[in-house]
This record gives sequence, structure tokens and C-alpha cells, in this order.
Amino acid sequence: MFRDKVKELLDDCLEQRPDLFLIDFEILDGNKIRIVIDGDKGVLVEDCMFVSRGIEHNLDREEHDFSLEVSSSGATTPLTHPRQYQKHIGRTLEVRALENQKFEAVLTAASDSDILLEWKAREPKPIGKGKVTVQKKATLLYGEINEAKVKILF
Repeated sequence: MFRDKVKELLDDCLEQRPDLFLIDFEILDGNKIRIVIDGDKGVLVEDCMFVSRGIEHNLDREEHDFSLEVSSSGATTPLTHPRQYQKHIGRTLEVRALENQKFEAVLTAASDSDILLEWKAREPKPIGKGKVTVQKKATLLYGEINEAKVKILF
């Protein structure tokens, strides 16, 4: 019942801010509420405060003793939601896929069902000695991705 009320308040907040979306929501022992959000254009402290206030100001502390933590998905946190991929088009990802496939490639497209990665690779020339640089592509369904992280470049 407490969980349902919190989820309803959270959904109301996200409905008011369609640019924000839920990454994780859990209620731990002792009514510790943990919420992780992301946004199509990132998340500001004000966005976390908006969600926090929308929940905290609508729960009765006399009825429920709780703590509330609202945070954003971090830069090194794995991508889990299709909208996260869409906002990172053009960036380099490190992806671990099924069957131990590993990619370090540029995310060039993201749909509701899959992503397109592109990278350059050195391969032996078809004729003669030496190597040639070729453009490679891979399309991965979200279900084929074990983990994907944005590669932070300095």
C-alpha cells in the first residue's frame, strides 16, 4: 500500500515532466525510498528536487516514517533504457553483448528495439600484404546487450 502510493506520486511527477524518465525505483527496509531518474537532456539538481518534493510533500510522516533519495543516473552507470541510448547517439560506447562479444564503437542510431554501432578496424588486405582500414557496423537488439556504458573521453 505504501509502495503503491509512492509509485503513484512518482508517476504523477514524471507525467508532469515528460523529459524525465525512471531508471530505478525501490523501497528498502525501513521505508527507505530510492529513485534513480534520467532525462532526455540530462538531469539537474532541480529535477531531482522536483521529484523529491512531489513525493515527500504528499506523504504523511505521521502515518509513515520514511527516507527518500532521488538521484540521477551517473556518467559511468550502465545504460538500461532505450531513451538513454537515444540521448547518447554520436558518443562512443563500450558494449558487452551475448556470447562474450565486446565492442568499442560509436552509437550511430537507437530505436525502440535495437542500436547501431559503427567503428573502424584494421584488416588484412584482400590481395597482397599489409592491412587496410575498413568501416564496420553491428546492429544489436537490447536483449542481446549484457552491459553498455558511455566511454568517457578526456
